[in-house]
Amino acid sequence: MTRTALKTGKAAVARLPKPVPKPVVEVPRALSELSDNELVAVILQGDETAFAQLFERHRQLVSRLGYRFFARREQVEDIIQDTFTKSYFALRDYQGGYEGSFPAWLTRIAVHTCYDELRRQKRRSESNLADLTDDEAAFLNERLHDHRPASNIEGTALTRDLATKLMARLKPEDRVVLTLVNLEERSIAEIADLMGWTPGKVKMRAFRAREALRDVLHRFV
Repeated sequence: MTRTALKTGKAAVARLPKPVPKPVVEVPRALSELSDNELVAVILQGDETAFAQLFERHRQLVSRLGYRFFARREQVEDIIQDTFTKSYFALRDYQGGYEGSFPAWLTRIAVHTCYDELRRQKRRSESNLADLTDDEAAFLNERLHDHRPASNIEGTALTRDLATKLMARLKPEDRVVLTLVNLEERSIAEIADLMGWTPGKVKMRAFRAREALRDVLHRFV
């Protein structure tokens, strides 16, 4: 092949249309496959159906918290409804940033929702709770006079069904801090973050709450 023919062939090849790369088609992922942060982004873009996924994913978390503070199912259902309503309208304030951000953010809203309801009930002087039964009083009396190292008044009260009756006689602030310390087993720093209090206030509130609970217990036994 002559040099002229070789140049002509190369020129012809150069003029051939280059292959067009195929576009990468992103297959839409199911909402259940998206992370919490991705779901929030989808909601903020206008797809409100994604909020139903967040609701189903975290409903149990809010329900569990609700039952820490309230005994009746209808009360807890109201807490769930109020918490998710507040969270929906506050989504633009949600920061995200790490895995677990949304549950932590939602927990803060749920705790404050419970706290607000406790204060409303206190103002309305709502107390449908009966006094302790003879069996409950006998149980407390036995445990209060149990001097084994593992026995303590607060732990005894807050790990039994009768906790609701006893806690109803405390101030809302006392109920919140004792519930978070004893039932949720939250640290001082975690409670401070949840409530927007200083660590010093949490410690002071916890001390006063334990004293108040002791007074309530001794009134029954």
